[in-house]
Amino acid sequence: MARLIAARRTAVVPRGGAFARLSLEDLAAPVLAACLADAGIAGGQVDEVILSNALGAGGNPARRAALAAGLPDRVAGLTIDRQCAGGLDALLLARALVASGAAEVVLAGGVESYSRRPLRLATDPDGGPPVAYDQAPFTPWPDRDPDMAEAAEALAQTLGIERDRQETWAAASHAKALRADLSAEIVPLHDVTRDSFTRELSPRLLARAPVVCGSITAATAAVAADAAAVCLVVSDRIAQGRGLAILAGATIGGTPEEPGLAPVAAIRRIWDGRPLAQAEIMEAYAVQALAVIEAAGLDPLTVNPGGGGLARGHPIGASGAILAVRLFHGLHGGKRGGQSGGQSGGLGLAAIAAAGGIGTALLVEAP
Repeated sequence: MARLIAARRTAVVPRGGAFARLSLEDLAAPVLAACLADAGIAGGQVDEVILSNALGAGGNPARRAALAAGLPDRVAGLTIDRQCAGGLDALLLARALVASGAAEVVLAGGVESYSRRPLRLATDPDGGPPVAYDQAPFTPWPDRDPDMAEAAEALAQTLGIERDRQETWAAASHAKALRADLSAEIVPLHDVTRDSFTRELSPRLLARAPVVCGSITAATAAVAADAAAVCLVVSDRIAQGRGLAILAGATIGGTPEEPGLAPVAAIRRIWDGRPLAQAEIMEAYAVQALAVIEAAGLDPLTVNPGGGGLARGHPIGASGAILAVRLFHGLHGGKRGGQSGGQSGGLGLAAIAAAGGIGTALLVEAP
């Protein structure tokens, strides 16, 4: 069985903020090093680095981060893109490598710089000028590839989740994050030691938030951000009883028009309804988190005890890995994750939705 024995992340900073000048390797390399230091694992023991990245210009950021972290040249690095789900999918790949015996020590997670994302141009095969675009298509059919905010609003309309309920959830997410001590999981970088977007969302601020689409406002949608998050996944032999057991994981595609509900099928595949000590559900939109919690039958009191993505931001390729970092520290209790509101020990679940109708879920257990 694969085990997760260390987990760290940078703070999450909205684009254009304190991390705006940092490259992907600037963000990720210190987190890779911190995971190894926490676990007492030498860089020479690392078999692979797997990082998710959704917005970069290629060049295998995982390889660049591995080299920048001082890992041996033989560590090739693997960069994956499954958009928002990629950070959790990197952990599932690490688990598969370890379970198969192909590796014993894998650093896995995600890194994203919204601030440094490249400008995109589509060339014209007939020789016309290139056309700028912001994001790649997520399906081959434009009519089945909705804007994410419009998809969130459609979900709100279908399920009857009104603006005031979304705002209540968003305010609670920020409030929990303000109370939480997340210092044990955050690697200080450029003197940033906390998630800089977290704030008190007063009724006045909520009422003034710009409308994004229908009932979706800037307060109930996660802000674009920069961050890195990494977990250390190892074999039982290396773990020697430490850390979280990775019990199961699944990535399942669903209806492209309803990306927000995609994690439900993945959760149902790996979780049998046993009580969860902690669940980390990505809050790309408040309505999406609420919909998943209800459809999957989760206890809201166990969800995001230290706040969620609405209180942090959404560094796309890293967001799934941040959920796993939160689980690791919440389930371990004590100094290494202790005062975030999580319950030490027990089962933990992380789940995230991705554009194109993809959902990923991870189930772990602490002694």
